[in-house]
Amino acid sequence: RVFNPVWTYPDGFSWIEMLENEEAVGCHIALTPTWNETAFFADYVLPMGHASERHDINSYATSAGKWVAFRQPVLREYARREGREVEFTHEVNPGEVWEEDEFWNELSWRIDDGTMGIREHFESPYREGEKITIDEYYRYTFERVPGLPEAAAKEGLDALGYMRKHGAFLIEPATYSKHEDEGWPTPSGKQELYSQTMVEFGYPEHAIPHYRIRSHVHPSNLSGEDEYCLLPNFRLPQHIHSRSANSKWLAEIGHRNPIWIHPKDAAKLGVAEGDLLKIETEIGWFVDKVWVTEGIKPGVVGCSHHIGRWRRSQDRGNRFLTNEVAIEDLGDGRMRMRTVSGVRPWKSDDPDTNRIWWRDGGVHQNITHAVQPDPISGAHCWLQKVRLSRPGPDERYGDVEVDTNKSFEYYKRWNEMAKQRETHPRGERRPLWMKRPLPPRKEHWFMPE
Repeated sequence: RVFNPVWTYPDGFSWIEMLENEEAVGCHIALTPTWNETAFFADYVLPMGHASERHDINSYATSAGKWVAFRQPVLREYARREGREVEFTHEVNPGEVWEEDEFWNELSWRIDDGTMGIREHFESPYREGEKITIDEYYRYTFERVPGLPEAAAKEGLDALGYMRKHGAFLIEPATYSKHEDEGWPTPSGKQELYSQTMVEFGYPEHAIPHYRIRSHVHPSNLSGEDEYCLLPNFRLPQHIHSRSANSKWLAEIGHRNPIWIHPKDAAKLGVAEGDLLKIETEIGWFVDKVWVTEGIKPGVVGCSHHIGRWRRSQDRGNRFLTNEVAIEDLGDGRMRMRTVSGVRPWKSDDPDTNRIWWRDGGVHQNITHAVQPDPISGAHCWLQKVRLSRPGPDERYGDVEVDTNKSFEYYKRWNEMAKQRETHPRGERRPLWMKRPLPPRKEHWFMPE
């Protein structure tokens, strides 16, 4: 629901360069339920609904059962029960906020007059040649949930009516031992201790699971007393990726991301709690405060996710967890970000905004991370090789600097690593059975002839 690559992804300055390039991106429209760093660089921001402002389906591993739940936009459902006709959810949502399902339905029909092949994917399954409605979309879905139509009929309801009333449906009370009937999602249908797939794709040494991978952050690849492995992606229990920065209670609990460092390493580097360290990545650096703790392994330093949110002086939005920053183009691909001011109280309709006692909004570390595509999976390798040192006289807490030219060159080196042993059995780009989110059609998994 929130796509915020400028902040969340590595090398965010390259995203900023691209989003500011009108020749490359003619028009950038951000569909988002929250103000964020990527939306700051959009031509248009279209607010999308939060959980209580949209329809949605969800399910979680809360038990051994299989179940489905139905979210509903509160004010639309209230209007329906009051007997008011509502065509679109934005008609009753605060601020005319759209829900994405309806937005894409409408946009598809506005773009295509029927000659482009888009409309046919958004047609009603019940009214031939007409646009699907949000009710029809979820009616069609729930009619195909095993056992749901029958349970609804017992109450004199259709499947959609049942889910509107109850909000959830239990499909199976227990889902143990599915593999005995369906097998595992591997080529053999079994749990594979030895993977022929790894052999076929050019990595026979990884065909059996082991802990001998000498990655870019393996101790053998760290040189000198000042190089460490940075663990940058561990979560805090108070926050949800970059989506919870506008929650004042959560921001009060978690609002800083110091560098975790073991006492042995702190002594070796001559730093104490609260001292500043300059953390140099392959493409840049950031300055952060030290937190000495035995909660991290010697030779490894850590900096948590979520924190280090920012806004420029012209940007509006959340102020519970954002520093005001100035971004400077130093030329030749070098970009610098400096904190102008930290978190501050302000007067508003909410008296709590004037009670903010914390001033530290943390440091944006992800923007200094190099893009590192894993040669086998293609996923980003989050762990970073870093060099630790004392900051210079003009380098302050919260300072960030990145060289985007160096970033692109570094990415190309990693890309070459993948190509060095590139093997495509049967023409496959990736193993078909290794699942990924939003996979393309099967024919697009293969290399062009």
